[in-house]
Amino acid sequence: MGCCESALGTHPEQEHQPQQQQQGLNPPLNTHPLSSAATTAAGGVPSFSEFSLSDLKAATNNFSPDYIVSESGERAPNLVYKGRLQSRRWIAVKKFTKLAWPDPKQFAEEAWGVGKLRHRRLANLIGYCCDGDERLLVAEYMPNDTLAKHLFHWDKQTIEWAMRLRVALNIAEALDYCSSEGLPLYHDLNAYRVLFDEDGDPRLSCFGLMKNSRDGKSYSTNLAYTPPEYLRTGRVTPESVIYSFGTVLLDLLSGKHIPPSHALDMLRAKNIVLLMDSHLEGKFSAEEATEVIGLASQCLQNEPRERPSIKGLAASLDPLQTKSDVPSHIMLGISKQVEAPPTPQRPLSPMGDACSRMDLTAIHEILVKMHYRDDEGTNELSFQEWTQQMKEMLDARKRGDSAFRDKDFRTAIDNYSQFINVGTMVSPTVHARRSLCYLLCDQPDAALRDAMQAQNISPDWPVAFYMQSVALAKLDMHQDAADMLNEAAGLEEKRQKGGRGS
Repeated sequence: MGCCESALGTHPEQEHQPQQQQQGLNPPLNTHPLSSAATTAAGGVPSFSEFSLSDLKAATNNFSPDYIVSESGERAPNLVYKGRLQSRRWIAVKKFTKLAWPDPKQFAEEAWGVGKLRHRRLANLIGYCCDGDERLLVAEYMPNDTLAKHLFHWDKQTIEWAMRLRVALNIAEALDYCSSEGLPLYHDLNAYRVLFDEDGDPRLSCFGLMKNSRDGKSYSTNLAYTPPEYLRTGRVTPESVIYSFGTVLLDLLSGKHIPPSHALDMLRAKNIVLLMDSHLEGKFSAEEATEVIGLASQCLQNEPRERPSIKGLAASLDPLQTKSDVPSHIMLGISKQVEAPPTPQRPLSPMGDACSRMDLTAIHEILVKMHYRDDEGTNELSFQEWTQQMKEMLDARKRGDSAFRDKDFRTAIDNYSQFINVGTMVSPTVHARRSLCYLLCDQPDAALRDAMQAQNISPDWPVAFYMQSVALAKLDMHQDAADMLNEAAGLEEKRQKGGRGS
């Protein structure tokens, strides 16, 4: 059984409802959710109910692409739509791929387990739908985007330090509540799972309390961010959730989605200043930052038993809170929203389009035309460094470039490897080119490693993320690929708004 197994039987209606729902899947005992007389839980959140497919089609304009709010748009395997009920309540609807949950009873039981939760730190689950092969979850709609959007793709202002501390505490409190209710397993906790409500308050998406399929993997993030024990066993544990919470703390500290191993290397070298988000412009407490860095390091311990408890993390974060009297929407620099914002439509660049179509020939043409313009500033060499070794290394790169243009990809790999192995210069473009060569030689694992190395050299370079997207898709990690493609498009959009070419 999945993450909700321990909660089964705790809901007063739950023991009997799933069996009833499997036979015709009729609405449960409480009033239909579209009715104005629907039972409402504390805090104005409707009681958990079954929705009909026709209700959800009407709410989402027949699941129109214009209503998609998934970070990866239509490329996400399990799409999330915004919708509006007849009661005028806005909802978020997660639509699973066909047969992700073959057994409707099993899906209903899992949904009821999550649906019993109600907390102000959660974007609460308010219903589900089983109809034929269709499996859908319905949750409260959060109109003010994700933590990832505010941290990585902001266009007005970055998140101030006090607000970052508030996010960390609120998410720790949400996880602590879920754990206390018998649901300690949260699948794929990351900055995309943290949402901001109409008041700008951070909430944890309830969707992460259920896996994307009955037997599917629990993590869709890049392998570099996955708990080490999950890579070994394929199982999520409460300690795995703590590791993922540590990666969110790193995001809040750095303002970037950097691999934990890279961040820990910086901390061991005492490069704390380099880790901190430069967009904060020094406007943070060094003592508080040191405390959060310490908590992140504890969460990212390789041995699960050495990580702290979520309750302990919440207790440690609570004394760090400042500006408690300042509303979240003011700290975020947003207006309180009553209506849902329009769904953003992000057009893909030629590179993004080629990657989304897995068109390796088109990617090759674009990389050839780009030459090395995005390597500017990655190397600062003194005159003394121009040795015979340097000449040989640059000659190897030239031979690699010539082979790359001529589509002799194995020769290009050999020459680019000579250049890289010397290590005197670093070039994200060389890694991107060798990544494509590996893809064309049917070596997606090596291609992914090169694309990740390009990101380490140049953390905001869209091409590095695009190449990771293609490699992940080749490895059949389609959710990862969709997330990475969206990340790349966001970085490219940010560059263009900043006046730089992509």
